[in-house]
Parts: sequence; C-alpha cells; structure tokens
Amino acid sequence: MHKIYESKGDFDLETQLPIAIYSTLISYILNFPLDLLALSNDSIINFKQSNIKFKIKKKAKLLINTLLIKFIIYFIISSLFLLFFWYYISMFSVIYRNTQFHLLKDTLISFGLSLIVPFIFYLLPGLCRIPALSKTNNRRECLYNFSRILQSI
Repeated sequence: MHKIYESKGDFDLETQLPIAIYSTLISYILNFPLDLLALSNDSIINFKQSNIKFKIKKKAKLLINTLLIKFIIYFIISSLFLLFFWYYISMFSVIYRNTQFHLLKDTLISFGLSLIVPFIFYLLPGLCRIPALSKTNNRRECLYNFSRILQSI
C-alpha cells in the first residue's frame, strides 16, 4: 500500500513480482494438505494390489468409507477457504477502493505464475531423466535419483 502511495498510483512490476511469487508459493503450501485429502490414487492402487482375497468385501467397504470421509473433509475445508478468501478480498476492495486495479493486476500476475510453475516442476525431472537413461557411467544413477526427488516434490 505504501509503495503504491509513494509511486503515486503507478504500477511497478519490479516491486509486485516478488509479492506474486510469494503468493504463488503460499498457495502451493496451502494446497498440499488439500491434495492429500482429494487424491485417492494411492489408496485404490494399494487396494488393487492387496493379496488377501478372503477379506476383500470388508476392505472394499473400509476403503469406500475412508474415501467418503476424506472427500467430505476436503469439500468442507476448501469451501471454508473459498468463503474466507472471498470475504477478505471483498472487504479489502470495499475499504481500499483506489487499489482495486492494483489488486486485479496482482491477481492476474499470480494466476499466470501459478499456470507457469507446474510446467517448470514437471519439466525439470524429465530433463534430468533423459540424460540419466542415456548415459552409462556413475552419474546416471545420481541424475536418476535426483529426477525422482524432483518428481516427488
């Protein structure tokens, strides 16, 4: 707010870009626990690979109940987040009317960064894995393990 006042309302990308990067990182941190609730791939794969055949109905019922509880918690938490953020942004816009244009620009920059960052996160493991699979020396295993670490992030 003070930077906007000092620049007499001019939009300074140099000042706003680090803020947008911080905002994108915070959104990824807040999104991580929600992803754990929403994604059910691991549970279903573990169920399919189970070797115990005689308790399959009991395990299936337990899996369905677990997934149902996880999904309900996910929708409640994400709805609460959306309501809180909607209320916060609307109150901010009502109180600080002159900064609405800056808020819109910051939002669009953060949205653009959140669209670009996954390409970087998914491209880096692939770029490390290609040389790891083609080389035949000791660096191959190191590059492959590094790409697996990047992929798990």
